[in-house]
Amino acid sequence: MQKAAYVRMYADSKGESHFEDVEVEMQPVDFAPPAAPLNIVPLFPAVQTLLVGESSGWGGDVPHPAPQRQVFITTQGEFEVTVSDGEVRRFPVGSVLLLEDTTGKGHSTRIIGDSEAVVFGVTLGE
Repeated sequence: MQKAAYVRMYADSKGESHFEDVEVEMQPVDFAPPAAPLNIVPLFPAVQTLLVGESSGWGGDVPHPAPQRQVFITTQGEFEVTVSDGEVRRFPVGSVLLLEDTTGKGHSTRIIGDSEAVVFGVTLGE
């Protein structure tokens, strides 16, 4: 079976933010007949899609929680996130980040390098 992976960022019961590596198993689905089946795994109901962009001078270094549950897929540039437990991770092009730390101490974000970063964002339902 094919597998896919993403990073989940969440707040625990004490308000501390953490990263978690998530791996999901994909199943063949007759998705676009008459084409052959594709491997798919349903994830989350979506509410809205958006493009989010910013340059290296953006002030995301102030710790903040995510404004709502969302998924970010990096399409341009690279950014770095520090969660409140101190762990730091980078998200280059192709990275998938599930933001669920909507309460608590939150995280800080920094654009890497001199170029702009762009993410394709998906706001999620409850």
